[in-house]
Amino acid sequence: MIARYAVPVEAPVPGGATNAYVLGDDERLLVDPAARTPDLDDPANEVDHVAVTHTHPDHVDAVADYAAESDATVWAHATFAERFADAAGVEPDRLFRPGGTIADTGVSVMAMPGHAPDHVAFVADDEAVTGDLVFAAGSVFVGTPDGDVRTYLASLRRLLARDFDTLYPGHGDSIENPDERIRETYFHRRDRERRVRAAVESGAETVDEILDVAYEKALGDARSLATKVVRAHLQKLALEGHVEWDGERARSPADQQ
Repeated sequence: MIARYAVPVEAPVPGGATNAYVLGDDERLLVDPAARTPDLDDPANEVDHVAVTHTHPDHVDAVADYAAESDATVWAHATFAERFADAAGVEPDRLFRPGGTIADTGVSVMAMPGHAPDHVAFVADDEAVTGDLVFAAGSVFVGTPDGDVRTYLASLRRLLARDFDTLYPGHGDSIENPDERIRETYFHRRDRERRVRAAVESGAETVDEILDVAYEKALGDARSLATKVVRAHLQKLALEGHVEWDGERARSPADQQ
């Protein structure tokens, strides 16, 4: 059983809340305690372990408090232990690696980078807590400096291959139709990539110019986030040789001939 607790946060996240979860068999694991909230106080005091899907502030801010009160073991990704300590304000007691398990909880760990380099999913049988990998509605932010579109798309493909029954995201409702929703998310991201590439091929060079061509509607307050998304797509396209990108201007390789 996976229990969800929607935790209100001040960060500009979907729905204004981050989902914390309690899962596990013989021992219980608390995932992504973003803030103190009365609904989470009692169940959090009865957990044995604490971990996060990734170390963005809207997923870690109550790790230290709840770990101290419950005397729970604090876990961190072995490759990103220092990043975890800096974000959560507490040193990890133990480290996990993707493919491993969290003590006797029966919960295993899958690497799911892309939204953030340290992003993982926690798997319990045919269900998974997936953080900011896919949402029941809307798209996930994948932008600079943390986002990597190539690894994000690869993570979506791995998630799809597992054929989960239910996914529990970091924000919003659970996903009861994982395969359909993962495919929608994947192809939305690929469509955005095609639009960015087409904008460059049409002669747009700066990020502002590319935004004006690649996005079909006025962005308003979301423009700063869209700028980071476009930069992440340009990094991917440049790595694959589809565009030339120096961090300021993009050009089609054909323009260099």
